[in-house]
Amino acid sequence: MPQRTAFALILALAASAVPAHAAAATQASTQDADARTTTPTGDAVAILSAARIHTGDLRQPQATAIAWDAQGRIVGAGTAAELRKRWPAARRIDAGKATVVPGLIDAHAHVMELGYALMRADLSGATSQEEVVSRLKAFAATAPADAWIQGYGWDQNRWPDATFPTTELLDAAFPDRPVWLQRIDGHAAWANTAAMRAAEALEGARPFDGAWQPDGGRIVRDGTRATGVFVDAAMRLVERAIPPYDEAFREEALSRALAAAVANGLTGVHDMGVSREDLALMRRFADAGRLPLRIDAYADGDREALADLCAHGLYRHEGGRLQMTGVKLFVDGALGSRGAALLADYSDDPGNRGLLVTDPAAYGAAVIKARDCGVQVATHAIGDRGNRIVLDTYQFALDGKGARPDHRWRIEHAQVLAPEDFPRVAQLRLVASMQPTHATSDMPWAGDRLGPQRLEGAYAWRRFLDLGVPLALGSDFPVESVDPRLGLFAAATRTDRDGHPEGGWLPGQKLSAAEALRGFTAGAAHAGHDEAEVGRLVPGLRADFVVLDRDPLAIPASELADLKVKATWVDGEPVYQAP
Repeated sequence: MPQRTAFALILALAASAVPAHAAAATQASTQDADARTTTPTGDAVAILSAARIHTGDLRQPQATAIAWDAQGRIVGAGTAAELRKRWPAARRIDAGKATVVPGLIDAHAHVMELGYALMRADLSGATSQEEVVSRLKAFAATAPADAWIQGYGWDQNRWPDATFPTTELLDAAFPDRPVWLQRIDGHAAWANTAAMRAAEALEGARPFDGAWQPDGGRIVRDGTRATGVFVDAAMRLVERAIPPYDEAFREEALSRALAAAVANGLTGVHDMGVSREDLALMRRFADAGRLPLRIDAYADGDREALADLCAHGLYRHEGGRLQMTGVKLFVDGALGSRGAALLADYSDDPGNRGLLVTDPAAYGAAVIKARDCGVQVATHAIGDRGNRIVLDTYQFALDGKGARPDHRWRIEHAQVLAPEDFPRVAQLRLVASMQPTHATSDMPWAGDRLGPQRLEGAYAWRRFLDLGVPLALGSDFPVESVDPRLGLFAAATRTDRDGHPEGGWLPGQKLSAAEALRGFTAGAAHAGHDEAEVGRLVPGLRADFVVLDRDPLAIPASELADLKVKATWVDGEPVYQAP
């Protein structure tokens, strides 16, 4: 691979930004790393120098040079002169005026879904149904004539009337060809009549018109007529009619997703909801040396992948870039499609309190199963009712036999909590896995959904941090952009790219740039039990880092999204470099 330098984002870590128990874990893992570090010979060492290197180490937070061995592990940090004196024969790499930060880790994302989205019609940002149809026509002209037309990213909240669409416009443009379009949050989809008829023709299918509803989902209807929108579990009624992807398509999707990730400075991803088949594909990539970053895969609920973990133990690839040690479960839907489970009615939809996409009894059984198999639990919960169910279930399971003291169970999103439930997250020693760009994407309409009182407990990053709850930050891509710089910007400003609203939305919940950067590095590593491997640039840990054009901790927060990723390095080798 080319040997030019690399660059990407964040992390100086003030001790005050670290919860006490997380700081203790960081120091302990540093000691463990130091203990296993050996002194390599000079010709096996590489030394990179830069204007500034944020190490994430409480004992030595900044350096101007780092060194790593032939195995891609850090062996020293300090000045270039110090390190060259220790290893005079080392290979030298000069990043010039760049800033180096530990590799960025997205703590909640969907790798295969990103790949599929990159191979479907891009509907993100469309401001009307008519624009959606225009984009679909352009996409259809390049797609196989007999293939379903699939798209991703529409959001009715961007449209003039902000209401769910119907089949009419899709039917007019595509009367005979099935069309299936996922909403931006992945919790709703829009079909034309041809797609619905294909699904209704399947063996055992029921007509979508009528009054019945599937468990954990909703068919949107006008009276008794299905309008073409399917929410949460109802989506599967149509998706099972879509011809399955062949292996060549799946490989291309994974390749595109991985390339997009490293180009944006990501050296790791916590992939939430990975099937047995997708893990096998990722394993083939890992075997062939085609994984340019680390994937912490979380099994896709109480299905085959979790059964494999229970039967054969936690999975870790020998190359160190792929593992599955956790499971991702679901409780409720999403706020944008009014599927998040709330304790009281939606403020803008009286009578609707959202959806429980998993029966609470079945959810509880899956949590106990994972606990007894030694599998880390991560649960999607967005509404205050959904989060309360998670807290009640976790508390019951963790009080039982077999619970591990350092479990680090996670709440994925944790978007809306009742005030009395925030302290429980700390008491149960949970991780809040949150996505800053969700707040800035949702802020135009979240107040309408929740009302002012519930909004006080929404997207509350600062509140969690002040309670000592570890924060792991991510994007939920492809729901949001794969670019972690946007997450840093959103966390530190709580504004859109134009700086609105002035001062930030619910500004009391802002993070500092250092806290946000920690959430994408050491915080994410902690959430995956990976802090002895990644998240900081200290002896014994992996040489995963990003080279940036400027110091993210020395520029105004308003400029964080404009940082340039010059290169991304994993195991001491460049996996991306800017053109």
